[in-house]
Amino acid sequence: MSTPTSVRNTNAFYAQAGISFAVALCAMLFAVLYVPVDPWVRAFFAVTTLYLTTSAFTLAKVIRDAQEHQAVAARLDQARVDKILAEHDPFRAVS
Repeated sequence: MSTPTSVRNTNAFYAQAGISFAVALCAMLFAVLYVPVDPWVRAFFAVTTLYLTTSAFTLAKVIRDAQEHQAVAARLDQARVDKILAEHDPFRAVS
């Protein structure tokens, strides 16, 4: 039987994702601060930036949770199959 392998991301991948997010957020905040519009439009842009940021984190968490749930379900199914195969005796007489 093979055990499921866990996929691990490298530290470079985490760093690249974090830096990319930070650059994108800083660029958007810079744009909100220096766009030549009325203050109420600037405030609207700031609120939508905050909303987009929090919803991106929520989406990432939902996707991660769904993948973890799939992995747990697959491990449970594999454990059930392993138990059935361990208890099976091919030389047992059928009544």
